[in-house]
Amino acid sequence: MINVIGLGYIGLPTALMMASHGVEVIGTDYDHNLVSTLKKGKTTFKEKGLDELFQEALKAGIKFSTDYQVTDTYIVSVPTPYNKFSKKIDPTFVVKAVQSVLEVCPKGATIVIESTVSPGTIDKYIRPIVKDKGKKLGEDIHLVHAPERIIPGNMVYELLHNNRTIGADDKIIGEKIKKYYASFCQGEIIITDIRTAEMTKVVENTFRAVNIAFANELAKICRYDNMDVYEIIKICNMHPRVNILQPGPGVGGHCISVDPWFLVGDYPSLAKVIDESMKTNDKMPDFVLNRIYEIMEENGLTDLSRVGFYGLTYKENVDDMRESPTLQMLESMKRHLSGDLVKVYDPYIKTDKVPNQMHDFDDFLDSIDMIVLLVGHDEIKQNMIKLAGKIIFDTRNICPLVGTYRL
Repeated sequence: MINVIGLGYIGLPTALMMASHGVEVIGTDYDHNLVSTLKKGKTTFKEKGLDELFQEALKAGIKFSTDYQVTDTYIVSVPTPYNKFSKKIDPTFVVKAVQSVLEVCPKGATIVIESTVSPGTIDKYIRPIVKDKGKKLGEDIHLVHAPERIIPGNMVYELLHNNRTIGADDKIIGEKIKKYYASFCQGEIIITDIRTAEMTKVVENTFRAVNIAFANELAKICRYDNMDVYEIIKICNMHPRVNILQPGPGVGGHCISVDPWFLVGDYPSLAKVIDESMKTNDKMPDFVLNRIYEIMEENGLTDLSRVGFYGLTYKENVDDMRESPTLQMLESMKRHLSGDLVKVYDPYIKTDKVPNQMHDFDDFLDSIDMIVLLVGHDEIKQNMIKLAGKIIFDTRNICPLVGTYRL
């Protein structure tokens, strides 16, 4: 039996996938309300295919608890934020989870860390607490790192089809854990050492962050000299060895906006390109705010309450708001402005999360003169005609209407 620790955006789909493919699973989370919701047969966030997978897992006998279980295998999937001053990983949640596992686990148990961690985290923080408990690594406790590789909006498909990496001290233990993942994973599963597994996951997200930063920097250069960044990228991408990404209002989520900082924090004198790339991405929300003020001034619009932000999530067609550019912009406006601020609407966020949030699309449009497209949900793509007559600032390059302002 596997005890999955942490039932958030990664832990829950992983637990459901294993359970629905014949593995006995109990999911554990400290959040009593979350566990209560799952026990009632309801998922805690929206994701394509997740409800169906949940029903399959329930039929297979998955259970949920706030208690850590006595078993031989644990998968730890808890958040790994970073310290915004040092840029180093904050391992608190992982450490606490492992400490709790060590209180109940039998001799010979395997602890699998799925949470994304910086290279060396398991050496620095996890091995010492195992030893402090008087347990012998490789005999009393086995450690494995199996970093997740899925993205909100396509989790179920990617869990099934993406390749996986398993880092283990002992290849026999690595093969044992591989069998659990192979119960559902149709991609290739590579076994390596723990430190390599830690590094590869962080490098994957860093690669994407650096490439996004290049596109965002191009957008700033082109705006400065009145060039069309989208046309330039389209033409450049016709070259067989060029694949420039699209610029946007910033980077959100818990991967690309966080994980590369681990390398900056651990290797400050070496990770110069990464550092500058992350700073470029972090500055995009303020760049967008400045564009908003320019467009307002150009159109004689002075009342911010007549401006609407479309989209609260960090990407399209999900309800995940973590580190979203919209939230960053609202926070910046709150710090620097007083009085009525912009209206906000997102079809995926059903409860009030920010001031002046609206929940009916037509009412939202009726209350504003200028709309800022910050997320490319399918809803807005299918209703572009409703934006006719509005001042439109499109940060995602999705609006075909003539006169639309872009990055």
